[in-house]
Amino acid sequence: QVQLVESGGGLVQPGGSLRLSCAASGSIFSILRMDWYRQAPGQRELVAFITSGGITNYADSVKGRFTISRENAKNTVYLQMNSLKPEDTAVYYCNAHVQTTMTSPTFSYWGQGTQVTVSS
Repeated sequence: QVQLVESGGGLVQPGGSLRLSCAASGSIFSILRMDWYRQAPGQRELVAFITSGGITNYADSVKGRFTISRENAKNTVYLQMNSLKPEDTAVYYCNAHVQTTMTSPTFSYWGQGTQVTVSS
C-alpha cells in the first residue's frame, strides 16, 4: 500500500506565494511520475507534473508562476506557487504513478488534498 500526504495549503493574498509538499510512503519500488492537480467547483485541471528523470510540464494557466520539483530520495514532490491569483483557489491534489515492485505495473495513488485560497 502507498500513502501520499500533502501539506502547505492555506489562505494567501493575491500576489502572494505558497509551497505545497507531497510525501509518498509505503511499498514503493519506484515513482515514475508525480503530478499536481487542482479541483475547483466544476473544473479539474492537471497543474504540473514531473518525471523521475526531471522532465516537467505545466498548464498554460500557471506557466511562469508555478514550479514543480522533487526529491527522489525522499519520494517527495513540491509545488512552489508564486504570484497567486484568486482563480488559483482550489483543492490541490498530489498524484503519484508508482511501481511497488520491479515487475509490477504502474498504479496511480492520490493524496487527500489541501485547500488553497487566494483572497484579499
